[in-house]
Formats: sequence, structure tokens, C-alpha cells
Amino acid sequence: MDEPVSEQRPAARTRPALGRQVRRWRHERGMTLAAVAERSGLNVGYLSQIENDKAVPSIEALVAVAEALEVPITSFFLELVPPPRVARASERRVTEGPGGVRVERVDGGIPRDLRIVLATAPPGLGTGLHAHPGDEHHLILSGRMRVRQADFETDLGPGDYLLWDATVPHAAEAIGDEPAVLLLISHRAHGADGDGEG
Repeated sequence: MDEPVSEQRPAARTRPALGRQVRRWRHERGMTLAAVAERSGLNVGYLSQIENDKAVPSIEALVAVAEALEVPITSFFLELVPPPRVARASERRVTEGPGGVRVERVDGGIPRDLRIVLATAPPGLGTGLHAHPGDEHHLILSGRMRVRQADFETDLGPGDYLLWDATVPHAAEAIGDEPAVLLLISHRAHGADGDGEG
């Protein structure tokens, strides 16, 4: 006889405390429940239940309340949003990129989708030809760089910006008498555990 198949139930989720956010925004706007009721078309009793988390509002009701309070509906879900995070300059991880370029993780490894690094190359230092997935953005902060990809070659100086498809082999070299310092932004999928950039 076959064993009965147990039904898998989704894990219990914590319900966001929408009421607290609705009340906070109402107080922020200096409005009474009656004023919100008049603007939203919802009755005072229902709004009070929402604010005390005794009623779960429909999307339509939340839209009406948001419009009455003149805030985006997302304002009621702030408790679900991770707080901002800071990556301190003094805590940056420093590694070596292609050709020995000094690479500092400006983003601290925080972003899920991007990688932001500060690259410093002494005069004459080059990355050599290399490639990796995705686009790569370069902003030259100081010094000068000579970049090339296929038949394209140009020199970049402070304030210049370059975007290229990094799946096509490319190379960069610091030129001039001072180190080249640039901000590099690329997809996180590139070297997920390493810092090879350029």
C-alpha cells in the first residue's frame, strides 16, 4: 500500500505591521482619522482597525489610504526593507587585479548585483588582455589610462567615462607620470569570490 503523500505547507511568514506605518504617516501629515476617512472613502472604524493591526486591508484599501496621505503605498512596508548599510573606507578589502593593479572593494561586498571597486595602477602598469561576463563601467578619477578592445583604442583622463562589453577581450594601461585611479563598476557575477577587475 502506498504511503500517503504529505502536503507541504509554506513556512509561516511574519505579517508586516502595516497599521503602525499608516498611523505614523497620518501623524506625520497632521491628519485625524476622520480626515483620512473623508479623503479615502473608508470609514473611521475600519481605519482604526487597520492602524491597530486588527484588520488586514486589501490592496485597494491601502491604495486609497496612501492617496489620502499623499505617500507611496510602499511607505507602509518600510519594516520589510533592509536598512541602509555603510562600507567604511578604513575597512575596504584590498586585493590584486589583472596585471597587479591594486583593487579596493568600495562596496564592501554588500550589493547583490553589482561590484564597485577602486583600482589604482602605477605608471606603465597594464592589465593585459582579459575578458569576463557583463558590461563594465570606468570612471577615471585621476591619472591617465590607455584602453583598448579589438580595433578600439583611446586615452582617458580625469572625469572621462568608458562603458564596454567586457565579454570582448580588453586591456588597460596607466600612462603618464602618475598612478591612474579609476572607479570600476561591473556585474557581481564576474569573479563572485574574487576581485579581478579591469
